[in-house]
Amino acid sequence: MIELIQKLCAIDGVSGDEQQVAAAIIDEIKDFCEYEVSPLGDVLAFKKGEKRPRNRVLFDAHMDEVGFIVTYITDEGFLRFATVGSVDSRVFQGKPVVIGPNRIYGILSSKPIHLIERDKRDDPIKAENLLIDIGCNSQEEAQKLVSVGDRIAFDSPFVRFGNGFIKSKALDDRAGCAALVRMIQSPLEYDAYFSFTTREEVGGMGAQTAVYTVKPDIAVAVETTTAADIGGVAAEKRVCFLGKGPVVSFMDKGTIYDKRLYQLALDTAAQHGIPAQPKLGVFGGNNAGSMHQAIGGVRPVGLSMPCRYLHTPSCVLKEEDIAATYQLLTKLSSAYAVCD
Repeated sequence: MIELIQKLCAIDGVSGDEQQVAAAIIDEIKDFCEYEVSPLGDVLAFKKGEKRPRNRVLFDAHMDEVGFIVTYITDEGFLRFATVGSVDSRVFQGKPVVIGPNRIYGILSSKPIHLIERDKRDDPIKAENLLIDIGCNSQEEAQKLVSVGDRIAFDSPFVRFGNGFIKSKALDDRAGCAALVRMIQSPLEYDAYFSFTTREEVGGMGAQTAVYTVKPDIAVAVETTTAADIGGVAAEKRVCFLGKGPVVSFMDKGTIYDKRLYQLALDTAAQHGIPAQPKLGVFGGNNAGSMHQAIGGVRPVGLSMPCRYLHTPSCVLKEEDIAATYQLLTKLSSAYAVCD
């Protein structure tokens, strides 16, 4: 699965431009399930199991990643841009990026610090004050390479390091996509539905339309979530921990999760000796926020891999958490299929 995650992370798929990610996923699942592509670009799959379930269960992971979009090309050939999704402006300065379908190389640039007034050096960096340098000398030269509306992705390689850690852009949520791909490629006890959705980082539009199509009883958002298990963070603010397994959410900024399904996830993990942890606090949000409100209402579940440095070029996961998440998902596909 790590090789599959590496393959998916190498593809650029900023929100609204996920087609290449979708094509790679289709190539992986096409021989193992029925699938269709929605008007918004979601890949919706049905996997036949050995038995017919009591509940129609949908497992969802989003294909898009945070990034930027070109808004203007200056006379000097630099690019103005806007953020796509929630990106911390503190990670902007000096980062390499790739722009558009031809992956034009660029650098996020700003005024050198020695030219900034001393009393303003600690001010937050804002996207509207930055430029992207693509090595051009004029607007005309730059327009031959990029266009307004082109997506901009971080250029950040996949690295395995330390004691079972991986680092890359777009682990949120290509790791979740990889877990669902592996489920589709494996035998399942019960029929199950899967959605690889678009535009999660800008509001979850793809997941909402996926639910309208599938009409599930239960929707499981398979995600990554912020782990702040680093120095200088108070214990009650660390949210979750790498190395302690998948994170089960009881509430976040967009969803109050189904209490019985939340407990069933933790109980199932304990029953099978799979490490799992509750999310320690009410933070963030994911596709469950749009899925649980669709049609007549859907029972939501949130299952995430703990991830350090989320929404940066250097997301970090631990391989054992990825494996444990996949193991728990396979057990839950049976448990949720027949639960009350």
